[in-house]
Amino acid sequence: QVQLAESGGGLVQAGGSLRLSCAYSGRIFSSYAVGWFRQAPGKEREFVAVTSWSGGSTSYANSVKGRFTISRDNAKNTVYLQMDSLKPEATAVYSCGGGPNYSPYAAQYSSWGPGTQLTVSS
Repeated sequence: QVQLAESGGGLVQAGGSLRLSCAYSGRIFSSYAVGWFRQAPGKEREFVAVTSWSGGSTSYANSVKGRFTISRDNAKNTVYLQMDSLKPEATAVYSCGGGPNYSPYAAQYSSWGPGTQLTVSS
């Protein structure tokens, strides 16, 4: 059974940095794409970034491009989201999803972690 678990969320000041981790289990998962999504209160879940199974391909939402970096270490069964120059509008619950398709669409992902809260203070 494939499972994911996010960690690393917390409270950070605007302009600061934080790294989220998404640990996954299940052998098949090393061949899956992993995407990061976020959901702020009262808003729909939105795409943040995605990495292919090898890490060789990555894609970002325009709102985070140049400030966030997604990477993965399949030897450690972990995907990371490095977030720099954080803005208050980044405050949300961040979740990672895994699936066979490299996609910015949440519906394409079959497994999800419970999420981790990021709060950026102004």
